[in-house]
Amino acid sequence: MQPLVLLNTVGLTSRLLVLAPRLSELARQGWQRPLAEVHPAVTCTAQATMLTGQPPRQHGIVGNGWLYRDTGEVRFWQQSNRLVQAEPLYASARRRAAERGRAFRCAKLFWWFNQGADVAISVTPKPHYGADGNKAFDILGTPDGLADDLKRRLGPFPFPSFWGPMAGLACTSWIARAAAEVLLGTGSTDRSPPDLTLVYLPHLDYEPQRQGPQSCDWPKLVGELDEACAPLLDAARKAGARVWLVNEYTHVPVNRAVLPNRALRSAGLLTARPGPFGESLDTFASQAFAVCDHQLAHVYVREQGDWPRVRDVLGGLPGVDRVLVGPERADIGLDHPRAGELVLLARADAWFAYPFWLDDRLAPDYARTVDIHRKPGYDPCELFFDPKLWWPKGRALRRLLQKKLGLRALFDVIPLDPTLVKGSHGLPVPDLADKPVFIGDGPPPSAPTQMDVHDCVLRALELD
Repeated sequence: MQPLVLLNTVGLTSRLLVLAPRLSELARQGWQRPLAEVHPAVTCTAQATMLTGQPPRQHGIVGNGWLYRDTGEVRFWQQSNRLVQAEPLYASARRRAAERGRAFRCAKLFWWFNQGADVAISVTPKPHYGADGNKAFDILGTPDGLADDLKRRLGPFPFPSFWGPMAGLACTSWIARAAAEVLLGTGSTDRSPPDLTLVYLPHLDYEPQRQGPQSCDWPKLVGELDEACAPLLDAARKAGARVWLVNEYTHVPVNRAVLPNRALRSAGLLTARPGPFGESLDTFASQAFAVCDHQLAHVYVREQGDWPRVRDVLGGLPGVDRVLVGPERADIGLDHPRAGELVLLARADAWFAYPFWLDDRLAPDYARTVDIHRKPGYDPCELFFDPKLWWPKGRALRRLLQKKLGLRALFDVIPLDPTLVKGSHGLPVPDLADKPVFIGDGPPPSAPTQMDVHDCVLRALELD
């Protein structure tokens, strides 16, 4: 069985592929196909779909976050592999290899749902959180010692470049070099390459949201991604591994933000609790609220009798394309208990913003920070420094100094203005040239969807 490296090159399409000479060469040696997206076309859902071969109604990953009904908490970006309710690719491959009397080793590098995954090697972002509110950036890896070994060889993982207003190339370059080290046996007693290596490279995810895809310097961005892949591609050649590419979604230009929670609050359906740190969303007292995730929003409604009213309140908002109520969610595969009772789909030029407060002076303190786990929705404003601040980087440095001196301080440099966001994703795009690109070798699939990635990889590993 020839080792396989599966690169998740977020945002890469066949239209952009020509700007990446190294990655284009992979397509020339094999095949490339447009990859049909899943709803919603967001990171966690797309990855779970590709790794399980099942739609969200089966694997349960209905977005990057959802309401946990038993606790009343909205949680985004959870890492537990146990949240995936269908068998993932690496578990299927390991089970089938064992049935054939073969061993199977998988490396999972920065793909989501990494903690507790049935893999031999893993690396994932995982800060340390202190009781005093401090956070220390770090990565978590298995087997023991791998993360420390990679940091000794490559330096610390550049966490600020992974997400936030300083997000950019550095994290993708680090991940690609880490994958090269893993392929060549770093930190492993088994010096042979893993049978399957999953690598997540997010470089093309940031500028399209900041500037809009129509305004990006694509030759520069795609060229940087291609260059960052060079050590990984070299290591794959040395290890005798083939390299495939997949992608999760395509960015589209947006010029308006839809704020469903403010509409629900104005209609008396959403309740917020005042407090010393700003208002907080009260999910227990609210009759309805929206969990916003790019161009899709899950709307949780306490009483079924309120469904028509909520639909009427939200369906008329400019930028809302469809409101799927109850069983209608099956149209896009989101008829799952984790999904909202209603699902909102945005128009192509719009996206859903999470704010529920009606006065920015009452915004929760976390709203002006990078706080992906506390916010009850995805917030692309975290990719910006607040343009209203004088020297926001200096403000951030001042906050860092306060932290180091043992003082409590918020890195409150994030704007509250959703109109700054110029690009989004979450819906399938119509043009085949703009769909996510899928590159592989061997028998080509005719019209693959993200669900087909699972079987294509098993076939390549001779485990179908």
